[in-house]
Amino acid sequence: MDLPYRPCVGAALFNRDGLVLVARRADLPNAEGAPGGWQLPQGGIDGAEDPALAIFRELKEEVGTDAAIILGEHPDWLSYDLPPELLGKALGGRYRGQRQKWFALGFTGRDEEIRLDLDPHPEFDAWRWAPLAELPAMAVGFKRAIYEVLARDFARYAVPR
Repeated sequence: MDLPYRPCVGAALFNRDGLVLVARRADLPNAEGAPGGWQLPQGGIDGAEDPALAIFRELKEEVGTDAAIILGEHPDWLSYDLPPELLGKALGGRYRGQRQKWFALGFTGRDEEIRLDLDPHPEFDAWRWAPLAELPAMAVGFKRAIYEVLARDFARYAVPR
């Protein structure tokens, strides 16, 4: 299939202790410890939307709060391809994978403000704070390389502030 990449943003949201917010996919509720069950918030860019604005919209939609500040931005767009068995099915069947702009964000709110129940069809059903270095082990195989890049390149934000 000759499909395009979906333009997307991703959020590594760090709390004051230097831990990153990970959320469990609602479509994989039994994947508590399985790779791929947990991920960082991410989502599509609408048309010509500025990625720095899209990241706050996506945070609000997926985790119920946009109480954050941008600490940094990955200099590159990072891409992944869907595995063959998901082509034509995942991402509405319209994309071969995603091309993502990643942001490191500092959470400025309180844990109580993180709400997964505000969307009638939530993407996530649980969340927690985790060490950044654990991200690659949590990722589904086809996203693992991106999480390895983030664990390395965003390590400077994974410190208490």
